[in-house]
Amino acid sequence: MADEKDRFGDTMRLVERAKEDIYFAAKDRELLEKLKARLQKVEPTGAAGERPGCPRCPGKLETYKFMEFILDQCQNCGGIWLDKGELEGILHKVTRSPLASLIRRFIGEKETGESTP
Repeated sequence: MADEKDRFGDTMRLVERAKEDIYFAAKDRELLEKLKARLQKVEPTGAAGERPGCPRCPGKLETYKFMEFILDQCQNCGGIWLDKGELEGILHKVTRSPLASLIRRFIGEKETGESTP
């Protein structure tokens, strides 16, 4: 009888964990859809509108604007390519949000990223 209760308890914990996984997977999908909605396709303005090739595969790159930054995404492999300094700019902009500022204050960091004594 005790063994049966233990199996039931284990089953309930597994069900609870599965429900949590389903919930967070749905939240992740919602967040990804919101971020994808912020992507704005930019038409090429280069010579004859020719798109550059992907550095990883034979696919062509499409240009998108995201948070005032220009990103190149491969049509074939889905890779995203950034120009020099764009990743740092995106990270800087994200870490300047009100929530990031609150977290930095909570852990005792200055705005420059140094810890306070």
